[in-house]
Amino acid sequence: MIFHTVQPESSLRVPKEPQNKVTVVLGAQWGDEGKGKVVDLLAMDADIVCRCQGGNNAGHTVVVDSVEYDFHLLPSGVLSKKATSFIGNGVVIHLPGLFDEAEKNLQKGKGKVFNFHQAVDGIQEQQRQQQEGTNLGTTKKGIGPAYSSKAARNGLRVCDLVSDFKVFSCRFRMLADHFLTMYPNLNVDVDQELEQLKGYAERLRPLVTDGVYFMHKALTGPNKKILVEGANAALLDIDFGTYPFVTSSNCTVGGVCTGLGVPPSYVGRVYGVVKAYTTRVGVGAFPTEQDNDVGELLQSRGREFGVTTGRKRRCGWLDLILVRYAHMVNGFSAIALTKLDILDTLPEIKVGVAYKVDGQPLPSFPANMDVLTRVSVEYETLPGWCCSTEAARSFEDLPPQAQKYIQFIENFLQVPVKWVGVGKSRESMIKLF
Repeated sequence: MIFHTVQPESSLRVPKEPQNKVTVVLGAQWGDEGKGKVVDLLAMDADIVCRCQGGNNAGHTVVVDSVEYDFHLLPSGVLSKKATSFIGNGVVIHLPGLFDEAEKNLQKGKGKVFNFHQAVDGIQEQQRQQQEGTNLGTTKKGIGPAYSSKAARNGLRVCDLVSDFKVFSCRFRMLADHFLTMYPNLNVDVDQELEQLKGYAERLRPLVTDGVYFMHKALTGPNKKILVEGANAALLDIDFGTYPFVTSSNCTVGGVCTGLGVPPSYVGRVYGVVKAYTTRVGVGAFPTEQDNDVGELLQSRGREFGVTTGRKRRCGWLDLILVRYAHMVNGFSAIALTKLDILDTLPEIKVGVAYKVDGQPLPSFPANMDVLTRVSVEYETLPGWCCSTEAARSFEDLPPQAQKYIQFIENFLQVPVKWVGVGKSRESMIKLF
């Protein structure tokens, strides 16, 4: 007779809940929603604040004690005295811009923007204008060419820069030659740029660590609150945005995993930041744009100028079809609704709730930009409140019409609004729950 012994159940076969999860803040429109303000608020209680993608084409503004800070590369949470700021592998960095901004708690940055990347960015925009009569509205910060170098696998990373500088120099010259072959009129002083980069390498070396290992320790070690700040926004995502009028990285929730080396199971709450109206910088379709007195009022009251470029932002009514699409991609846990106070003077407020093309309703936001340029928008008209909301510090302090506006957004999206912004300071963010 043969007896089989029963082995005790292995602890490895019992699913484990992650020790720590990251909290993510993402833009839900075309950028400029006020992500920096939300990140700054959450960072006061965070241990680590991360940037996961993008570059210095992003612009995040934070106001603390009446002092306005503009960030482009550093996480907006850098103002927190408690938190460590971390730049992940998915970010492309321009070192002069980084050192101009600050040298505080930087842990990692891999992709590298060189001066010729910026020059190429400008040349490409000029060529698009000449050949097609239009351009993409790029910030000309070199982000697109830097990401194209990454995809072509001839790009250089910070880990290369802080390693053997002779090897780095050879690869740098090859990369410069690659662009000079494509753009013979490109003005590149290779020797001067290498000399500058050598100095940056010495300054960066003590601040650089293995990003995947750093995040793994943070996620699996003692309790830590980890905050991730997305740059740009859902409709600017290279895959899910209004292509080709998009940025060059994944600024939806997937970029958190690829940019930081975070497993999907470690992604916790995902907060979408939604401006109480809609803005867009540069060119591209904009269904709810108001090229009229309403648009001018929103532009002037909201001080709608790009933080990075200084360009005027195009303005229009809140487009909930667009925000619902962003929710489909990101799965928002809750929403931060910003700049509600900008609507204070309007007697009535319109909200885009449906698209039609040639009289036929569209079930969702279209992938084809030719279709998006042809949509007509169906609006819901809501009463304005015609009084200031800037002193409100609770939901109950808001006028009834403003409360109904917030509830209308929640009901349409089936996502709760967790914060409402009624001003520029930290104190102006009303927490609803």
